[in-house]
Amino acid sequence: MRTNINRQPCRLSLTWRVLALSSLLLVMLVALSAWLVHTNLTRQFETNRGEHGERQVREIRLALERSEEGLRQLASLVASGQGLGEALQAGQPALLVDSLETQWPTLQLEAGIDEILVFDIDANQQAAWGEGQLHNERPVQEWVRRVLRDEMPHSALRCSSDCRQYAAVPVLVEGVSAGAVILSRSLADVTRQAQQVSESDVALLVVGSSADPELPEERAIPAWRGQLIAMTRQEAYLPILRSAAPQVSVRDLERQPRRLEHSGQTIELSAVRMDEDEDRRSVGYFLLASDITPQIKAIAHDTRVLVAVGLAGWLVAELLLLAILLSPMARLRRIASVLPTLAQGSFAEARAAIPRPRRLLADEIDVLQGTTLALADQLETLEREVSARGEQLAERVEELARERDFIGSLLDTARVFIVTQDASGRIGLVNDYALTVMGSEEETLLNRLFEDVFAPGQPPAGPPLAAPHLEERLLVTADGQQHTIAWYHAPLPGSNEAAPGRISVGLDITERKAAEARLTWLAERDPLTGLYNRRYFQEALGAAIKHGLSGAMLLMDLDQFKDVNELCGHQAGDQLLRKVARVLTEELGHRGVIARLGGDEFALLLREADADLAVRIAQQISQILEGTVFVAAERRHRVSASSGIALFPEHADNPIDLMASADMAMYKAKASGTQRWHLLATAQGAREELQERVYWEERVHRALEEDAFELMVQPIVRLEDRDVRHYEVLLRMRDDQGGLISPATFIPVAERSGQIIALDRWVLRHSLRALSRVQEQGVSLAVNLSGQSLHDDGLNQYLADEIAASGADPEYLILEVTETAAVTDFSTARGVLQGIRDLGCRTALDDFGVGFSSFHYLGQLPVDYIKIDGSFIRNLAVNADSRVIVKAIADIAAGFGKQAIAEFVNQEALLPILQDYGIAYGQGYLLGMPEPIESIISDTR
Repeated sequence: MRTNINRQPCRLSLTWRVLALSSLLLVMLVALSAWLVHTNLTRQFETNRGEHGERQVREIRLALERSEEGLRQLASLVASGQGLGEALQAGQPALLVDSLETQWPTLQLEAGIDEILVFDIDANQQAAWGEGQLHNERPVQEWVRRVLRDEMPHSALRCSSDCRQYAAVPVLVEGVSAGAVILSRSLADVTRQAQQVSESDVALLVVGSSADPELPEERAIPAWRGQLIAMTRQEAYLPILRSAAPQVSVRDLERQPRRLEHSGQTIELSAVRMDEDEDRRSVGYFLLASDITPQIKAIAHDTRVLVAVGLAGWLVAELLLLAILLSPMARLRRIASVLPTLAQGSFAEARAAIPRPRRLLADEIDVLQGTTLALADQLETLEREVSARGEQLAERVEELARERDFIGSLLDTARVFIVTQDASGRIGLVNDYALTVMGSEEETLLNRLFEDVFAPGQPPAGPPLAAPHLEERLLVTADGQQHTIAWYHAPLPGSNEAAPGRISVGLDITERKAAEARLTWLAERDPLTGLYNRRYFQEALGAAIKHGLSGAMLLMDLDQFKDVNELCGHQAGDQLLRKVARVLTEELGHRGVIARLGGDEFALLLREADADLAVRIAQQISQILEGTVFVAAERRHRVSASSGIALFPEHADNPIDLMASADMAMYKAKASGTQRWHLLATAQGAREELQERVYWEERVHRALEEDAFELMVQPIVRLEDRDVRHYEVLLRMRDDQGGLISPATFIPVAERSGQIIALDRWVLRHSLRALSRVQEQGVSLAVNLSGQSLHDDGLNQYLADEIAASGADPEYLILEVTETAAVTDFSTARGVLQGIRDLGCRTALDDFGVGFSSFHYLGQLPVDYIKIDGSFIRNLAVNADSRVIVKAIADIAAGFGKQAIAEFVNQEALLPILQDYGIAYGQGYLLGMPEPIESIISDTR
């Protein structure tokens, strides 16, 4: 059965919607037009007022200029009066008064002159008419002197109790100044002209002067610090000014007119400033007030008329539109009420409700009625066909369901991910294995984009939905685990109209990827600290330079790291390295790439960093490490590092040279006693320094191969009898011209490059050969060992072999080590020195006194001689502190049974002091200069 539809009346018909929208549009247009007209009228009014104000200012200033010029001309006429010049030259005041007495009434009454002053050539006043403001004032004398000096007229405007114009002109007699005349006049005429020109009320305001007792108190304006000396229509104008004074300043009125509401009127108030007088005591202003109420009201009236006309037009238009739409809208409502019945299948009821369309003068609604009737017939026919087709479709759906169940069971048994997608990449099917691994329900995945579920990995090898291809994607399951899935995609055939989809088969390769990632990690990381290794750091550095980036590299080397290894074991050293790596990563990991290059060397790559930032980070590293305390085997170790800074591309344009530059800077930082970092100088200087370092490393290497060294000796004298049986061996290098090069040039290079051990062995070998030739005369040779040779495990064996090969008596060989090297690595130094003594050699402690704990370790070190550092000997004669230290060293050395040697003995006055302290030997330029070792060999023959 068919059910009738309850027809509900429309809440808002199309007719009223059209009327509402059109009304809104028309009202907006009326409002916009009124706003535009009002804005245009206001803008024109503002423009006219602005032009009017500018014209007022010009006319007032022109009136002032004309008044000034007229006053100057009157002054010139007075100055040229008959007898005035002769009277001034003759110095007869009586004649002077007679010459001007007849002119004064005329000038006072007709020209408005208030004051006449006459001065002689010495600027002394000779006569005066009227009561002015300038009697005996300083400006008068300045004006007179200026006029007499320049013989040119001078004008001025002064405002005191009132405002006046002044004109001073010279009195010339046969072209020579005989005196001067000054005339003054008030601005009353200018005020009247200003009123006539501006058509406004005008007031003359004086600011900054003392009050005029003759003016009423009501004319004083305290807010403006002035008084009104003249004004028009005082009864109406004065209340306006007194009301405006607290609201606005005179300077604001001068810059821009202001509008005030007063007694229901709109008043425009402006100010015109007069030129200041020379002593700047006060300033005068013309105050102009214009009543603009009629213009403002006219603009508001025109706007209201326009709005009323617009609203009337809107009402007429809407009524006309309503009359036009009523009948067509009624017919449309009838059709609209029938259409829902068609949706419910009430075709007969719909045909009965719609009349047949007219044949003549048919309009669009008639066409719509005919189309609705035809649609009812077609829908009725279509409903019968759909019913028959539905029965056939139900049978087909049941058959497809059986096929789907078979395919679904087949897909669910596979141990791989199987997903189908449509042409837009949306998931249409997911097998049970995929759902189990993902921990999701099928409903949450269907119609989702494949890209959203499986994060993109490697890009597909071919175009989408083309030939089968392989790609890797990331899967995050519901429990947060990550799986890497290798997907094989193949197209699925579609209908002719629809775009083909694809089937995706995925294989979980998470374990294989984890193994690959571990291998990659091991290839890039340092296994001990987890930081990047040297290979990765060099590649990152090379990539930054290749891409044209700028930045800095910091190379850090831990100080006294060997102490931790030797005192606490290598396991403690590894713990220290891991702790330093963790601290650097936490504090500086965000700055750039941190790597361990090997041993106790760390590096930091800073991209887009300048020298200032690199230095700040190096200082930060020092602070961070100094605050790090490492405890191992109940020993507390302070951590510190020396940092070398190199910039790219300034210092090098490739990783190898840049790392070499940073390494050089790091060694400079270690050698510095003031700071733990060093920044290479300019690029050219850094390259030259690097080239020089490489050059000297090669020179040392070549000299070792070619025996291009020379041995020098300096005598160590027994102070008691000046006998010499003891020499210190000194090393020199021969240059290409046969000259000798100081060891200060090549020894630091050999220490940094690791060649110092080979150099020590070369000196030992040649010294033993020389010793075998001089030992019969009881001569001993002292050879210096570097700090690095203390860690030469083969030193004792090498020394024993060379002693045997040379035939030298080890009793005459003294091996010296510096106190700093011995104290820094005490256990190693003690073992090496004891091994040397076991071979029969004697030992000495060089540069004694500069170490931190010299006296503490002295008794434990197996040495025969103590060489007191020359820094204490140089000033021994004049420095009491040095005498105390040297005396203490000598006493302690004697107490331990060791002989003392004083270095740098260069004054005769030092010898008795040294002997008095019980020091047996001395060495220095006073006692003997360095000489070739052949000289002592020849002397002993």
